[in-house]
Amino acid sequence: MRWIRQHLVVIAGLLTLAYMILPNIVVMVFSFNKPNGRFNYAWQKFSLDAWKDPCGVADMCGSLSLSLQLAAWATLGATVLGTMIAFALVRYRFRARGAINSLIFLPMAMPEVVMAASLLTLFLNMGAELGFWTVLIAHIMFCLSFVVTAVKARVMSMDPRLEEAARDLYAGPVQTFVRVTLPIAAPGIAAGALLAFALSFDDFIITNFNAGSTVTFPMFVWGSAQRGTPVQINVIGTAMFIIAVLVVVSGQIVTNRRRKAAAQ
Repeated sequence: MRWIRQHLVVIAGLLTLAYMILPNIVVMVFSFNKPNGRFNYAWQKFSLDAWKDPCGVADMCGSLSLSLQLAAWATLGATVLGTMIAFALVRYRFRARGAINSLIFLPMAMPEVVMAASLLTLFLNMGAELGFWTVLIAHIMFCLSFVVTAVKARVMSMDPRLEEAARDLYAGPVQTFVRVTLPIAAPGIAAGALLAFALSFDDFIITNFNAGSTVTFPMFVWGSAQRGTPVQINVIGTAMFIIAVLVVVSGQIVTNRRRKAAAQ
């Protein structure tokens, strides 16, 4: 009991981590399944068929490619706009700054179905054709809040004396921003970009309302679940999970090496 009390926080953390990772493990295991019917819900036998032909299901890789394109462009747009907004809110004083600070959090607090219906109403009143561009605009809009929050937290923790020292050494505004400000803010910008990519790629509700005839990967998965669940869906999910883990681990390794180099 004494050992449990001493390591209670660690045990709770490990149990929480296992609880979070368990669905991913199930997806990974069933990516090697070969079901007898259309539904991949019960284990039958081990097979590599789905991994050998991940695009064996019609239109699946097309919807995956579309989701990746949307996520990439939405990440780029939300990161650029969100970074500029975050710097403006932290570094400058202007009228209605407090109101804008509050409005930034509305997309995070508002239920997605309400936001989706509101965007659909807006696009229809504007006469816009539902499709790739309406989905992209919607994704940039709801990802923007998360990017601003991540970058703003990083900018608020920055030491302004470092930029002052660069100016004292005759660095111009652009040089100071590129060589000092941007590298310091980079972790927050990267975190916001990764979060925006994940949110955009994973979104279903807002996309479903505003996609028209466009079919993204989450919409394809939802449609497939009505008539069967191809094993290839588990293959794509497993691949995305592994890539995400590798990106996070690589970033952590690079950060640790930089800290050790700085300490030396």
